[in-house]
Amino acid sequence: MTSDSVFADRGRGLFGWLFTTDHRRIGLLYLLSTTTMLGIGGIFALLIRLELLAPGQQLLSLDAYDRAFTMHGVVMIWLFMVPVLPAALGNYMVPLQIGAPDMAFPRLNLASWYVYLAGAVLVLTGLALGGADTGWTFYAPYHTVTVSAIVPVAIGVFVVGWSSVLTGINIIATTHTLRARGLGWMQVPLLTWAMYATSIILVAATPVLAVVLLLVAADHWLHWGIFDPARGGDPLLYQHLFWFYSHPAVYIMVLPAMGVVSDVLPTSAQRPPSWYKVIVVASVGIALVGFLAWGHHMFTAGMAIEDAGVFGVLSMLVAIFSAAKVFTWVGTLRDARILALRAPLVYALTFIWLFVFGGMSGVALATMSLDVHWHDTLFVVAHFHFIMVGGTLSAFFAALFHWFPKVTGRLYPERLGLLSAGLLFVGFNLTFIPLFLLGNHGMVRRAGNYAADLQPLNDVATVGSWVLALAVLLPVATLVYSAFRGRRAGPNPWRSRSFEWRSDLTPADYARGPYDYDEEPAGHQVHG
Repeated sequence: MTSDSVFADRGRGLFGWLFTTDHRRIGLLYLLSTTTMLGIGGIFALLIRLELLAPGQQLLSLDAYDRAFTMHGVVMIWLFMVPVLPAALGNYMVPLQIGAPDMAFPRLNLASWYVYLAGAVLVLTGLALGGADTGWTFYAPYHTVTVSAIVPVAIGVFVVGWSSVLTGINIIATTHTLRARGLGWMQVPLLTWAMYATSIILVAATPVLAVVLLLVAADHWLHWGIFDPARGGDPLLYQHLFWFYSHPAVYIMVLPAMGVVSDVLPTSAQRPPSWYKVIVVASVGIALVGFLAWGHHMFTAGMAIEDAGVFGVLSMLVAIFSAAKVFTWVGTLRDARILALRAPLVYALTFIWLFVFGGMSGVALATMSLDVHWHDTLFVVAHFHFIMVGGTLSAFFAALFHWFPKVTGRLYPERLGLLSAGLLFVGFNLTFIPLFLLGNHGMVRRAGNYAADLQPLNDVATVGSWVLALAVLLPVATLVYSAFRGRRAGPNPWRSRSFEWRSDLTPADYARGPYDYDEEPAGHQVHG
């Protein structure tokens, strides 16, 4: 099987793609769909930053700003960041990494993509009807009285959630039942471990989100008053249910990104990962402990000091698991034999920087006394974007460039790849570091206006958003062009030892694991 056989096998027409059960094609269908959503969500982000270029009204009324703000969050989180790595990359790579012929349930796999499309259509229908204005969290009790299109948006996110559940079930079943002979649990590639841990969260937590979004629709449409105190409901109940899912959802976005970094670094360094088992334990630990820390989103909602202390400590425990991963990545780069500076390595290093910087602010926000000061300010927005958006984007592009020759059989121009990675690093820091400072000065999030003395920092952030937009457009254009016009790649241009790059594997090869860099692979090209 050649690296570009996914484009060359039977069923070349549109029908062959729309009714395929090939995990690789389904992964690419997810990639196309989620990347489209990235573009839509990015347009809203640019509108928001343009409105904040100066105090007062620029392009959007305050109502239009609220709707743009909400739809940016809804599209980026629910339609791009949550599904993109598990559904697109996980679908494509997990079977290849464990020697499986396909996913355990191929038809269910295809169905999950159609469920995702149905949910996305509902969300975009809500957008066409004027969009929602509640913020991406759909907070109660406002969602019961808003006149915006909250019902189709909430039901759309509900449907997309079930797509994620189907993906999670498939990855778990595939990892358990279809591993190649000789491949034990402690020889499974770290990307697959990350997808497996993420799938546990998808299957266990998403039904809670599904139930609460149905209740939101019922509250708004049927006036049941479940979360409306004016009708005897409890808005704090909504927060508990929403954050019980949405805090683990943070790791739905970041755990697969960690898996990408954990696989890119050994290939770039041409050495095994430091402390493989530590990374495995940390991945599963983050998935499990993430369910216990939802309360730190509610410090200002009113809770006992003892409860706040427990949630703060549990949040710090997640930070310990995350720090363990950072130390293993740094250890992997020690004594590295880097054959060439490539875009995936720069993207991976960008991820580490953004994750450490944003993670330290997360430790501060898990402390109640500090969170009270920063809650509902742009400090929280900056923290969230550093971890979730920056982490997802840098790992997303690291994955695209790293596995591009595997998927297409072609190479990309390395200089454009490095330029793209550099632009992402500069653009992201330029956009969101000012938001930390603005939040510390008291500028609240979701506000379409601000005091005149805060304009310089807002101007820097808006210019940074333009650089960030270029950092997204350039690699997409580069890879699309290279898929058709790029130079032909060899079977393993990065000289990786991971299973997806190698053919004719035996049980003994699987037993040695995917990071066997003690043996020098012969006859492989190196793309410099």
